[in-house]
Amino acid sequence: MKMSVRAKRMQRNHKRMSQVSRLSLVSLMDIFTILVFFLMMNASDVQVLQTDKRLTLPKSVADTAARETLLLSINQQDIILQGRKLATVQQVMDDGQEIVPALLQELQYQASRQTVQTDAEVPVKAITVMADQSIPYALLKKIMQTCAQAGYVDVALAVEQQQQGEG
Repeated sequence: MKMSVRAKRMQRNHKRMSQVSRLSLVSLMDIFTILVFFLMMNASDVQVLQTDKRLTLPKSVADTAARETLLLSINQQDIILQGRKLATVQQVMDDGQEIVPALLQELQYQASRQTVQTDAEVPVKAITVMADQSIPYALLKKIMQTCAQAGYVDVALAVEQQQQGEG
């Protein structure tokens, strides 16, 4: 019995569709290799400081990247060094002293924990202050004076980076 052209075409399609299809993994592996390499190369370019949700950083166009230092966070309620609450903002503002005693004590403790260098140079102690943009300048002045008294003369203020020309 002779098959029509349509029947032959349908038979070819059924034969082709019944075969198990195979996925070519070579090109997929190439894509993932390139993606992993790209992520490895660009992962070191960005350093993100952990911020508190209650903390709003001031904006700046500064290009200097943050370094690994002690992190002092000041939100509207608390003063926190390396995740440890030292005092409340209200206590420090009501206190008539020029320095913050709890912060001074903790900074001296942190300085004693640092490894002793064998070089003749005295290592410069550095600290990053991540302060809310709405805290009073008098509080920031007390904090910076306390840091200087504890020997932390390299004080960096953390800001949120914005592009040049933004509002």
